[in-house]
Amino acid sequence: MVSPAATYAGGKIAFDTQGSGSPTLIFIHGWSCDRTYWTGAFNALAKHSGVVALDLGGHGASSSDRRSWTIESFGEDVEAVAEYLNLGRVVLIGHSMGGDVAVAAARRLARRVAGIVWVDTYKRLGTVRTAEQLRQILEPLDGDFAGVTRARVRDMFAPGCDSELVERVAANIAAAAPDVARAALASSLAYAGEVPGALRELNVPVVAINAMDAPTDIDALKRHGVDVVLMPGVGHFPMLERPEAFNGILASVVARFR
Repeated sequence: MVSPAATYAGGKIAFDTQGSGSPTLIFIHGWSCDRTYWTGAFNALAKHSGVVALDLGGHGASSSDRRSWTIESFGEDVEAVAEYLNLGRVVLIGHSMGGDVAVAAARRLARRVAGIVWVDTYKRLGTVRTAEQLRQILEPLDGDFAGVTRARVRDMFAPGCDSELVERVAANIAAAAPDVARAALASSLAYAGEVPGALRELNVPVVAINAMDAPTDIDALKRHGVDVVLMPGVGHFPMLERPEAFNGILASVVARFR
C-alpha cells in the first residue's frame, strides 16, 4: 500500500505499510536514498510485525515543495506518517543519516518509541567535527556533485561486493537533487553534536548494527547507552550487501523491544 501523508509544510510523504502487530517498525532511509533500500528487510520483517517504510521529503516519491532539508524537518516527516497511520508503539530503524532522523523523530514521538536501531550510523559518539573537517566534506559537493558523490559511495562498500550493486547504488545516490542533498548532509553532520544529549533526554534503548570491518568505538557508544552489534563482511549498506544475514540480525534486535 502506498499512501500520502501531510507534512508540517503541507507537502506529501510517500510510504508503504504491511503486516501487523506492535510495536510497528518504521524504516528510515539514509542520505539521498529512498524507501526501496529497505525492501528486503521490509518484506522479511512484515511476516512478524507491522512495518512502514517512507520516503523523506525531497526523496523518492515524496514531494520537494519546501525549503527546509534538515534532520529536524525529516523527523517531522516520520511523525506525520505515524500520526496519519495512528500508530501506537514504534521502533525507529534508521540507516546512516536516517539514524539521526530516528533520534529527531523519537524526540517528537516521545513515549511511543520502544527503541531505536541505527544501521551503520555512528562508529563513535562524543566527538564533533571541526569547521575545516566539515568544509572538506561539503565543499567538493559544490562542484561536480554527481562525480564526487559516485566516487564516495563506491568506497562505502565492502571489498569484493557485487559490482552491479555498487554501481547501481552509486548512480542512484549521485542522481539526487544537489541542493537537497547538500543541505541534508550539512544538517546531519551538525546534528551529531546533539545526539548524546538527545539520547539522555529520550532514555530509550538504542542498538547500533555496524559493519565489523570498519572500527567502532564500542566503549564510547556504550557510555551513551548504545548497544553494539557488529556484522562481518559488509560495508555501509549491510541490508543490500548481505540481506538475509542482515534481516536475521535485525529481527533479533527488534525482538528485544517487544
